[in-house]
Amino acid sequence: MPVDEATPAVRPAPTGPARRAGSGSRATPRRGRGGRRSERLAPYVLLAPALLILLLLRFWPLLLGVNFSFTGDGERDGSAVGLANYLELARDPLFLGALRNVGLLVLLLPVAVAIPGLLATFIYLRVPGHRLYRSVYFFPAVLSPVIVGAIFNLLLAFDGPLNALLGGVGLGPVDWLGDPDVAMFVVVGVHVWATFGMALVVFLAGFATLDASLLDAARVDGASLPQTIRHVIVPSLSRTIQFVVVTTMIGMLTSMFGLLYVMTSGGPEGSTYLPEYYIWIQQGQLNRPALASAASTVLFLIMLVVGLLQISLLRRAVREA
Repeated sequence: MPVDEATPAVRPAPTGPARRAGSGSRATPRRGRGGRRSERLAPYVLLAPALLILLLLRFWPLLLGVNFSFTGDGERDGSAVGLANYLELARDPLFLGALRNVGLLVLLLPVAVAIPGLLATFIYLRVPGHRLYRSVYFFPAVLSPVIVGAIFNLLLAFDGPLNALLGGVGLGPVDWLGDPDVAMFVVVGVHVWATFGMALVVFLAGFATLDASLLDAARVDGASLPQTIRHVIVPSLSRTIQFVVVTTMIGMLTSMFGLLYVMTSGGPEGSTYLPEYYIWIQQGQLNRPALASAASTVLFLIMLVVGLLQISLLRRAVREA
């Protein structure tokens, strides 16, 4: 029987491999949703080991230390004493002097950040001598605090070369490490000299991300170097500056023990005490770990508050610039 040409041919239903291929094509969106879910979970999986390490080695010991600060020492070892340790800290003149020195560090922090920032700016702008700066700026950072302290003990001794130089120009000798009004400034200056290389590396990394066209536009407009720094470099490196400010402050509060121990041992008259040195005295020499834990908790709170305030002030300054 002839088949009408207008009648569409009826194709048989696919069977075997063709049918399996068709069903597979319909399952493709399901595999796509699974892939997107895996992409969303991947960052958390990658961060989980680091977060676990921080939890076990940082936050858990921190909580144990805070809890230990509410216990007693000596005959009352392990027994709850409430806020007794904190009240004793509030009456201790050495600890109060350490807190005053923390305030001094906060006031000197802009200088500690500006020095590596300006040096990094000069290196980036290739001012005369920038090759020398690039070669030697990191040298102090590789020296241990004990070596740095020993070197400056010799240089700053009452009969040392610096006072001999001052005497040669008609100025009287200065008791750099024996005068309570001078010693803390000297130790902070030595610490800045010994550690600014790390901050300078961070600033140079920030300059690597700076848009060079902004500096070219500033030159075309006739901007001076201070204007370029204030209106171009500072806003562009705001996040780098925030990082350097916070890390420098933390370093000044927690990494000066070696210098203090070698150069002044907390003297003269306790004028160079910082909380970390006070904590070591209570823990290592007076065997009062609970009181040391209370001082450590206070130091942590100080660093937290100061860091948050600095970040807030820097963000406001960048917006105004």
